[in-house]
Amino acid sequence: MSESPVLLGYDRGTVTVTGGPNGFIFGELPGVVFDPRTSAHRAQGRHYRSIVEQLIREKIPYEDTARGWANEPAGWKLNSERAARDYQTEAVNAWMKDGRRGVIVMPTGTGKTFTAFLCIEKVSRPTIVVTPKIDLMVQWARELEQSFGVEVGMVGAGEFNYKPLTVTTYDSAYIHLERWANRYGLVIFDECHHLPGATFSEAANASLAPFRIGLTATPERADGAEQLLPQLIGPISYRLDISDASDHLAPYETRRIFVELTTSEEETYRNCREEYKKFAADRGINMNGMDGFRRFLYEASKTPEGWKAMRAFREQKRIIQAASGKFKALEDLLVRHANDRVLIFTADNATVYEVARRYLIPAMTNQTKPKERKAILSNFHSGAFNAVVTCQVLNEGVDVPAASVGIVLSGTGSATENVQRLGRILRKYGEKQAILYEVIAKNTAEEFVSDRRRQHRAFQ
Repeated sequence: MSESPVLLGYDRGTVTVTGGPNGFIFGELPGVVFDPRTSAHRAQGRHYRSIVEQLIREKIPYEDTARGWANEPAGWKLNSERAARDYQTEAVNAWMKDGRRGVIVMPTGTGKTFTAFLCIEKVSRPTIVVTPKIDLMVQWARELEQSFGVEVGMVGAGEFNYKPLTVTTYDSAYIHLERWANRYGLVIFDECHHLPGATFSEAANASLAPFRIGLTATPERADGAEQLLPQLIGPISYRLDISDASDHLAPYETRRIFVELTTSEEETYRNCREEYKKFAADRGINMNGMDGFRRFLYEASKTPEGWKAMRAFREQKRIIQAASGKFKALEDLLVRHANDRVLIFTADNATVYEVARRYLIPAMTNQTKPKERKAILSNFHSGAFNAVVTCQVLNEGVDVPAASVGIVLSGTGSATENVQRLGRILRKYGEKQAILYEVIAKNTAEEFVSDRRRQHRAFQ
């Protein structure tokens, strides 16, 4: 049999496989399929490691031009004097034991980022970090430069600079897949519960990185797609619950405040709910779950009656999200916590801007420019601002250690979102005592929404 080597190449987020000994069957390699468009065998980039391991295991000669990074240690060393906590060391060891592939689940404020830095030091290969937002990209880049003393590249928000240590966003990683997917030996997905989405998952599918880390406080998703994480990143290597990390977090409590709708609000709320629910029932639509809601949107878009039902749906939702009683409750809480740093969370931008106008509180939404966000957070941390109102911008990752009070005026039924909002106030900072309030419109669907989002050990 000819000993012609198997040739591994790279092409736009895939590994191409050619050559090989006489009689070699490409389809026996992990993930390799025949691509009739190019008359070539190829596999998604994520199969690169498995392909190489099988070739080595079966002693099949190969030449590798797919890998675009130097297969030798980069020599990076943390210059921080900060000592790793016991659980961080346990997390790194568990990840190493899983073949340097896996998800690390740790509550906000317990040092997920530093744990990832320890892994970067262990692997010491070119590394790309993928984050969900520009704020987090900038934060990661700053902390990487401070910790390793090297220039860090950024790709996103007008930056386009690949370095051996680079940070990008999920959106930019997807857009520029073919430029980076074979250049990094380690890929880190921050807030990795976002990854299973149809678009974002392509970043994991295309990357050749044999070493992978997923970081999250809450891997669970409403659609159950967290089941894809093992194939995209690896298994859950380590999990630390909030109750197990209490010594490293600020002590906290959660309270629910129920407010009454006014007579006018209640009447409008009931009428609107009856109208859109009748429309759904007449068409056999079950409004539980996203599939039912999508069907409702589709059916509602086809007739004037449907548009009227949609307006009714939006109006009843607006009433419970911005009930007048909620603003009175917010005023009372702001007075009670006048000497604390307060984060106010809403479900929509309209309520954010209403709170900002009424109480002259700085607002942060997806429309707020990065420079303005940075200034707001800096003033909040220094105490120049004692409150900030936001929709979802501060749900994840952004470091606001001075915050000790969270007020949820409205939100989704997602336990993940609720834990993320709690996490924003749990980082230790002096002797602070953290408290999260949920303000709920009584005798409305919001009571059930609140019950759903509290289905996590952090709220028991």
